[in-house]
Amino acid sequence: MKHPLLLSALALLCSAQVVRAQESVYDYKPIAETIQQDATRYVCKRPPMEDRLFRSDAVERMIREVQSKLTNPKLRWMFGNCFPNTLDTTVHFRHDEEGRPDTFVYTGDIAAMWLRDSGAQVYPYIALADEDPLLAEMLRGVILRQMKQICLDPYANAFLDGDLTTYWATDMTEMRPGVHERKWEIDSLCYPIRLAYAYMAATGDSSILDEDFHRAMRLVLQTLCEQQRKENRGPYSFMRQTERSTDSKSCQGWGEPVNPVGLIVSSFRPSDDATHYQFLIPSNFFAVTSCRKAAEMVRKGYADEALATGLEELADEVEQALAKYAVVSHPIYGQVYAYEVDGYGNVSLMDDANVPSLLAMGYLGDVALDDPIYQNTRRLVWSESNPYFFRGSAGEGIGGPHVGYDMVWPMSIMMRAFTSTDDEEIRACMKQLLATDADTGLMHESFHKDDPTKYTRSWFAWQNTLFGELVLTLIERGKLDLLNSL
Repeated sequence: MKHPLLLSALALLCSAQVVRAQESVYDYKPIAETIQQDATRYVCKRPPMEDRLFRSDAVERMIREVQSKLTNPKLRWMFGNCFPNTLDTTVHFRHDEEGRPDTFVYTGDIAAMWLRDSGAQVYPYIALADEDPLLAEMLRGVILRQMKQICLDPYANAFLDGDLTTYWATDMTEMRPGVHERKWEIDSLCYPIRLAYAYMAATGDSSILDEDFHRAMRLVLQTLCEQQRKENRGPYSFMRQTERSTDSKSCQGWGEPVNPVGLIVSSFRPSDDATHYQFLIPSNFFAVTSCRKAAEMVRKGYADEALATGLEELADEVEQALAKYAVVSHPIYGQVYAYEVDGYGNVSLMDDANVPSLLAMGYLGDVALDDPIYQNTRRLVWSESNPYFFRGSAGEGIGGPHVGYDMVWPMSIMMRAFTSTDDEEIRACMKQLLATDADTGLMHESFHKDDPTKYTRSWFAWQNTLFGELVLTLIERGKLDLLNSL
């Protein structure tokens, strides 16, 4: 069975230069030595059938097909638990008063819908949408809901389901009914565009291009232009009464000053942590590709040449600014992409595990995998030159200030595997993912570098479904033998 989205990823990866695996300071034990090969140990961790929120025949067929090919019992078990986790536990599918699909997607253990998380959580299912009309309808409902949310507040990152009150209601910003959290993050507007574009490519269904979508794209352009801060600081500011410095913004909510050089301010990172130098480079790259996709959809759906041209001109301007301000010289790795800049010459050389990240730019398609600057950056962020790279006796990977010292995010290990063309590097990533689940059969937000039983968030649907996407991608890339050799 061929799935166009996964095959397109394969084509991109196969065109890349081979990335050599870095030597690790410790050896990963073979999975066969670290887990008991006992079928009774691998009890299904999915909810009982009657408690699953959404069921897709195509997804169930895919699970059975993949599990029939995998010989590693733990990998087979984890794929079966993780890939359907978003559908099983977070998708609330219904129809609105007009009979249109309406899908609200929890992030997992938080009963709110993040534009980023929801777009990433359901993305791997798009490849199966043409096989399952109900799945396609559910995905359409996610997109329609996201467009309504953008129309409600393009600066918000997370939303409520119905007439509820958020515990962030006292944040010092323009909180509106229906908004759960109002942290301005560029990627919040990019992920819905990525999802809609992929959905249309896979299904040919342009019914998502309704008036809400048109209005949302106008707001996307307006908001991104406002946050270039050419004329003034724009309408958005944010402060929170909190003991966490990363949960609020300095300078009375406007953040540290930036030089208006054409880049776009992101007040917060994909981790929901505050930026320091506010031109967040991975998110600006994501904005470039997203604006071009949005322009294509706007032309197709509305023949709105002015809006399409505006989106393309913004993409061109940001791309040119990235070429001028995003690349810096590192004493070890040469020309690399900075994580954040301010346009005044100040830069942050690091990476955070949350996507978009510098490492994940190749996964998202925002840079070519064989881009030499990206390859240099990739080596930098997976080393001690990245202050948020942690290596211990249990594993290694990238974390971030959201959880803090010594906590590795499995998402970073997955991004390393997604963006690798080296079998040994992929093998090391997969072994580590299998060895650091604390025998829960599921992914977590993060785990301690020396003890995977110390982890955060036992229910984090994005990481679970992403693990399933990774397994599918590797199989489509012809890596089944590699997976079965673990």
